[in-house]
Amino acid sequence: MGARLKSLLAEGKLTHVFGVGQLCHPKIVAIIGQTGRFDAVWIDQEHVGLSGEQIEQAALAARAFGLDSFVRLYATDYAAVMRVLEAGAGGIMAAQVRSAQEAEQIVRWAKFHPRGLRGVNGTGIDGRFGTLPLRDYFQQANAETFIAIQIEHVDALADVERIAAIPDVDVLFIGPADLTQSMGIPGEWEHPRLWDAIERVAAACRSAGIHWAILPLHPAFARRCLALGCRMLAPGIDVWVLQKGIRALLADYAEVLADA
Repeated sequence: MGARLKSLLAEGKLTHVFGVGQLCHPKIVAIIGQTGRFDAVWIDQEHVGLSGEQIEQAALAARAFGLDSFVRLYATDYAAVMRVLEAGAGGIMAAQVRSAQEAEQIVRWAKFHPRGLRGVNGTGIDGRFGTLPLRDYFQQANAETFIAIQIEHVDALADVERIAAIPDVDVLFIGPADLTQSMGIPGEWEHPRLWDAIERVAAACRSAGIHWAILPLHPAFARRCLALGCRMLAPGIDVWVLQKGIRALLADYAEVLADA
């Protein structure tokens, strides 16, 4: 579920994740898994509004190809968090978090006693469809559920040290697009203020003993993040990759198409 991703991060290894949303389909997940170059897929429910069945199918395909999975969502209540975990996702990535108080509540929604108060229903895939004893179910879910908190607003940035220190938060995932917007420098991914913000997140994670992640705009951006200690990169999103493939195809056939 989320155990492999947590283990790799605990060892300090660089992890690679791929985003699926607009084109979320089991075959897309299978293609990603077949490359052998990714450790997990993050499934975007925040912007796409995926159904429970779509999440179940994507998570199933991920497991079949040795990928972990986590769902990006707007974590407004415990049901929103709990349902994607019961659907088979290995974890969650909470979007638009503004404070340590919000982040703590999200962790409590995602974890069972004694850490939290997640709604109990062992009939999902994470409870082996009702065959896992409840005590084992609680222990396994608490140990393996992956939790990422997005840092994509100036309010979260101002509270990032406390957010990073919350027990059971695995990763702080920087969202540069939203973060620059909230900083009043929308889309300026190379702005010094953004890099100051990234360095602050990196320092907070080092102090708390956890890792941070980012969706890089290009390889040079990614290399700079790696130099700052980033251990999770999300270099691909389904639509980006499709558009890049279309451009490459048109470039390959430019001469032929010009003569047509």
